[in-house]
Order: sequence, then structure tokens, then C-alpha cells
Amino acid sequence: MKYFTFYCLFILSLLLLSPLSAKGNTNCVGCHQQAVSNWQQSDHAKAMDVAETQTVLGDFSGVEVTHYTQVAKFYQKDQGFYIHFTEAGESTQYRVKYTFGHYPLQQYLIEGTDGKVQVFPFAWDSRVAEDGGQKWFPMYEQEDIQPADRLHWLQPLQNWNGMCADCHSDGLTRNYDVEHNQFDTKWDNINVGCQSCHGKMPDHAETASSGQLSLSLSEQKAIGQWLIDDGEKIASWHGEPRDNTFMETCFACHSLRTPITDGIKPNVAFLDQFLPSLLVPPMYHADGQIKEEVYVYGSFLQSKMYAAGVNCLDCHDKHTMKIKVEGNGLCLQCHSAEVYQQPAHIRHEIDSSAGQCVSCHMPETTYMGVDARRDHSFKVPRPDLSIKYDTPNACNGCHLSQTPSWAADIITQWRGASVLSASQGEDFLALMHEGRLPVSAHFSLINNAELSEIVRASAIAMLPSSVAELTDKDIKAWVNSQHDLIRFAVAGVGQLLPVKERLKSYRTLLDDKLTAVRLTAANHLLDAGLSHNDSFKNALQILLNANEVSMWRGESALNQSMVYLQLGKFKDTVKTLQHGINVDPYFVPNYVNLADVYRNTGEGSKESLILEKGLKANPTSAVLHYAQGMSLIRQQKKPDSIQAFRQAVKLAPENVQYVYVYFLALDGIGQTPLALRELKLALSRYQYHPQLQQLGFNFAQKMNDLEALAYFQKIAKKTAR
Repeated sequence: MKYFTFYCLFILSLLLLSPLSAKGNTNCVGCHQQAVSNWQQSDHAKAMDVAETQTVLGDFSGVEVTHYTQVAKFYQKDQGFYIHFTEAGESTQYRVKYTFGHYPLQQYLIEGTDGKVQVFPFAWDSRVAEDGGQKWFPMYEQEDIQPADRLHWLQPLQNWNGMCADCHSDGLTRNYDVEHNQFDTKWDNINVGCQSCHGKMPDHAETASSGQLSLSLSEQKAIGQWLIDDGEKIASWHGEPRDNTFMETCFACHSLRTPITDGIKPNVAFLDQFLPSLLVPPMYHADGQIKEEVYVYGSFLQSKMYAAGVNCLDCHDKHTMKIKVEGNGLCLQCHSAEVYQQPAHIRHEIDSSAGQCVSCHMPETTYMGVDARRDHSFKVPRPDLSIKYDTPNACNGCHLSQTPSWAADIITQWRGASVLSASQGEDFLALMHEGRLPVSAHFSLINNAELSEIVRASAIAMLPSSVAELTDKDIKAWVNSQHDLIRFAVAGVGQLLPVKERLKSYRTLLDDKLTAVRLTAANHLLDAGLSHNDSFKNALQILLNANEVSMWRGESALNQSMVYLQLGKFKDTVKTLQHGINVDPYFVPNYVNLADVYRNTGEGSKESLILEKGLKANPTSAVLHYAQGMSLIRQQKKPDSIQAFRQAVKLAPENVQYVYVYFLALDGIGQTPLALRELKLALSRYQYHPQLQQLGFNFAQKMNDLEALAYFQKIAKKTAR
């Protein structure tokens, strides 16, 4: 009897400890007790939960927080957690439905209409008080986000269903209904559990109990270990070749990417489910260090560790996801302590924070106010590159009062002058910093096999800044590359190929093994006369479906409309743009493109109305004021256009095109003297742009203004030096 009682209490304790849904991972507990116990220590286990006393970390004791014009009061009522929120002069009571994350911050989700769940704009800093935590803070600390703003918490960019959900719950599907603009989002398990990495494995329990379970092929290949050979400083893999494709499951969430399917399947290739962001500015610094919130994928793929075969689980426990060893011991698993755990290498007190490997080789960038994340490219600190390319470096990250030149001199004293090897690619830094390269240098960069795959692919993606046109000869090797990202990148620059050239090797990308490549190629073959080609039709349908998955936000509506426009489906184009405006009213490009469609179809009155609607919603949009000015010009309402152009220049004073057209418009209504005076005053602000110089010269000639002619001739000589 006592054994029966113990068994019942044991099972009950497991169920109480594990927040696993009945539909999710309950069956895993019986055979994988230690794995489940470890998982419960992970961030994955706390990725999302129902808002209850045991899950809510924030202070809901009636505390009130003010941020600019917003006032939030957090309190409890009837065993629920509530927020009384005042903004724009109106107060609303919201009930918190779910918690989102747990450390270093916890966010809170509010259930709205049409199945939409929104992320509340204040979060709880769950760090200890000694580290500045245990307080509420606004997600946009430096801004007063008003309701008529894309970043407002009730707008699509703060929508949980579309922006966040698939990475925080098992087996989640958004189920977005385009026609009714509503979600019917479902999940198998509310947090990130077994299924997110292992899949549902419906036959697993039966196979295991029958004794037929064996190692998978990838697990069999992983047999081996990292060993430091005699005379070497760093370990190499000894054993059967590793199969690291499982990391694509990690990358599905730990990357900046665009989904092309509804939901994530762990047994499906990354590029069959996502379009990844490559290493392009401004998301990354010139040397590839993380800048904006890009997560881990892009940085890790640059690293020497990734190239050597290191995978996530060499450093992170597979279930707790915590690092396997604290401190430098983690790195010393593979890096010789006799070489690297020495004062001559570390150059700081070994037991200090500066003496930690990660302080120099994995510097932190803070996102979401309090969330410090480490760079996984494992770069060597290079303050000399900071001087040349304005990149951050770990030295000045600590020595804030010193300059990069000071830090570079210290490094030179320690190790001699730093030189980038061919495999590090200084041309890539120049490309990232300047935005372009001489064509020959750009091609050499792409074809440099010593560089990482993602660096070469990123260089392909940036080709439009360096070349105006490509030929089949230029791209043929890339189209046939064994590297998936190379083919994905070349598919994305199809616009640089004339149609005849696109119908050569580029066309074969329609049959690529990866969905991301096929749909990207289809997007650039819409005008190539392939409407009856089966490969094109299949890829086109994938493209349309992928856009529809994310039509809850303006960008996807814009992308879909451009597909329809190139296919000559004007009704679908208009309908899609109107949908984009309705669901995302503060996304300006849809107004501009819809106005252009109306103009091209001879519907001038509709063009004017849509521009007026856009300006009512977005009165500070320079591009809408400019578009309205051009519309008025076409309607022969030139005097009315002046104010529109003037407003565009005021809102975007750096835009040469806007000020150029503004001066032309003044000239067009007979106010050439005013245009000339204002142009002379503005010229220095636009760095004496050649187009503005020539316009001023033309105005001076038109007015026979000898003094102005001499002025512009002098400027031309000065800037020609």
C-alpha cells in the first residue's frame, strides 16, 4: 500500500510541476522525467502562460505608472489581473489574458476583438532590484506613442498573433482570415515544449514501449568528441561527420526572418518556411556585429565556430538551454587553457568581468530596454576598424572615456598591428560601410570561397548598389551553387537581369529544392511570359500563399499587390491595397501605390481621394505630401501644389528630389526669382548637389541674372576639385 501511495504522489508531483497541456507534452513525462525537469528550468518553459498568481511577476498591487501622456494602473480584481490605462484623454480597463516571457522582462497580452491579441506597451523588469529591476517600464522609453502611430500597441506591429506567437507556443498556427481581418489562432501547447523541437512524433511512445526505438541517422552521425591534438591550441572534431541540420529548428525562432508558411514545423528545412534576413545595413554593423534586433542566426553563421562544425548544443544544454559551464570554462572545453587562460592572452585580471572570454568576444547589445544579448559571431576586438568603419568594439564598450585610437594603440602594443586576412574580407566591411564597391571588387568578394556563406550571400543581395545590370554569365555559378543561401540571394536580385537573361539559368531556380528560392525567383519572373509554365505556376502559387499568411500587416499587402499588378490583375491589385490600408492605416506606401494605380487607370478623382485619406491618417508623411503635389501638377493646379511640396521639404529636408521639384514648381508658376533665392540659400545644406547646381544655373540664365550666373559658375569650379 505504501508503494502505491508513493507512486501516486510521485506522478501527482510531476503533473503539478509541469505546465504541460493535455494536448501537448503530458505523455513525455512518464519516460523522460529528467528531460522534463531540466526543461522546466528553461526560458522555453516560461515563454507564455495564462495570467495567474503563480505566473505573473509584475506588481499588480495598485501601482500607477506615468509615461508622457500615458497613465497605467496595475491592480487585481476577482482573481484576475487588470490594467486601467489612460491615453489620448480616454481611459479603458483591460484584463491581462497571458504572460509573455519571464526574464529579464515579462510582457502582458490583452485579448481584443476578432481573435487579435495585443502586447501591452508597459513591461515588468524582472531583474533583481540591485540590477535596476523590479519595476514597470515603457517599451518606448524615449517616445510618446500616440494612437495614430504604427508603433501604437493596438496596431499590427504590436500584434501577438502575427509578430510573436509562433515562437512562444508549440504547434501554433495563426489562422488569419484575410477576408474578415480576423485570427483564429490555435496552439498545441501554450509554451515552448517538446513538440517545438521534436515534433509531435505520434508513434514515438508506442515504438519506445515495444523496444524498437533506435538512434536516428543524425544522432548516429553525431558520435564523436572535440579533442585538442598535440601541438594545437583549439580542438577539432574527432569522430563521424556531424549532422548539424537540427540547428535549422533553432534558427526558426532565433533569427530575423519572414514566415512563408503558417506555423513552424521542426522537421522542415528552415528555407522551406522562412525568408531570412541577411547581413545588410542598418541591421548589422559594417563588420557583421549585431546592431538591430536580429537574434542569433546571422551572427553565428559568420563565425569560425560554425564553419568548424560547432553547434548550439556544444555550449547550451539541450533541455535547460543554459550554458553548460559557467565562466571561461565553457570556452576552455575547446580552447587550450595553457594558451588562452593566461595573463598574456587575457590582459586583464582573470577573475574579473573583463577577464571573461565573452566580455571581449561576445559583447552585449541591449534590446527591449533591459534585455542584454550577446553577439554570436565571436569576433576579435578590433578598435582599428572602429576608426575606419565606425563599428563598435569591446574595448571601448568598457573604456567609455577612451577613444578607439587609444584602444587600437594598446592592442598594437600587445599583439602587433592587426591585419584582416582574406577570409575576414575587408572588402565586405567597405561594402557595408559605403553601400557599394567597384564592380570587380564586388564580384571578387562574392566569389571568395574563403568567406562564410552568409557573407557571400549578403554581398549578392547588395549588388543593386554596385551594378545596374547582370548577365547570365555573371550569375550562372551562383544559381548552381551547392550553398543554399547563395541561391536564395541570387534569386533575390533577378531585377538586375534583363528578361531574356532571366530566362536562361536564372529560370531554373523555379525548380530549386527550397521553397524560399522558388518563390523569390517567381517574384522576379512575373513579367517573363511564363504564365503557362508549370514550374512558374507552382512557384507563383507558393508566393501568393506566402504573402497571404502575413496579410494582417501593410507590408505583405503591398507585396501581394505588386504581384497582382505585374500579372495585370488590376482589380486584385486595388482590393489588396485597400485591404492593406484598412488593416494598417499608418503604413504609407499602400496609399501612394493605390494612388498610382488609380492614376494609371485614368481614375484621377479616386487618386485625389486616396491621397487625402492618406494625409488625414498620416499628416507628417513627406512622401504623401510630395505625391499630392505631383497629383495637383497633373491636374493643372500648379499654385496649389506649392504648399504640398513645401511641406514635403519641411518633413524630409534631406531629400534632394523633393526640394528640386519644389523649386521647379515655383518656376512653373512664374516665381523664378523666389526659387532662385531659396535655392542659393539651400544649396550648402544639400552639399552643393550637382542637380541643384544645374537648376540654379538654368534659373540664372532664364532671368539673365549675371550675378547669379557667376555665383553658380564659382560653385561648380569649387565642387569639381
